[in-house]
Amino acid sequence: MGYRLILASASPRRRELLEQIGATFQVMPAKGEEVITKEQPEQAVMELSRQKAEEIAEKIADGIADEDVLVLGADTVVVYEGKILGKPKDESDARAMLSMLNGRTHSVFTGVTVIVMKNGNSQIHSFYEETEVSMYPMTDAQISYYIQTGEPMDKAGAYGIQGKGAVFIEKIHGDYNNVVGLPVAKIFYKMLESGIEIL
Repeated sequence: MGYRLILASASPRRRELLEQIGATFQVMPAKGEEVITKEQPEQAVMELSRQKAEEIAEKIADGIADEDVLVLGADTVVVYEGKILGKPKDESDARAMLSMLNGRTHSVFTGVTVIVMKNGNSQIHSFYEETEVSMYPMTDAQISYYIQTGEPMDKAGAYGIQGKGAVFIEKIHGDYNNVVGLPVAKIFYKMLESGIEIL
């Protein structure tokens, strides 16, 4: 592989997914404030992923010399009836989110931006993946217990499908890894279409 891959995210789940597929990469988390100007969730997540990728691409642009680099940015949100749910602000916000999703079907959108830096030029590829998730009904006591575990606090929609939250998931339609935070298969094949191998 001729490209150095940089993940512009501090998410341990995204790191684990890249490790799972055998990718070699560096982690350089974007630190800028996230600004959403788009109302459609698929546009919003692509916009946020692009902001992250561009921040890191600008940061490294002067120091990469003759290297070919891929900068990967991603952002995940949960959407229920058109309402975008990011990470909860506090426990009451987490309870409101879980109550909203309780016993219903929602969508998880992950936006991905890959900036290809080669020979002093940049190409930007942005796309998104959507997965539908159906939850079993939860009692107030179950929601309270789950919030007390602390797991919901750094997750979009206040739950982690790959953690303790798995017990509440009835079924999904689409890419499981997308719900975790990174649609690795789509990234791999989108890059292949552009003649780029990330493995």
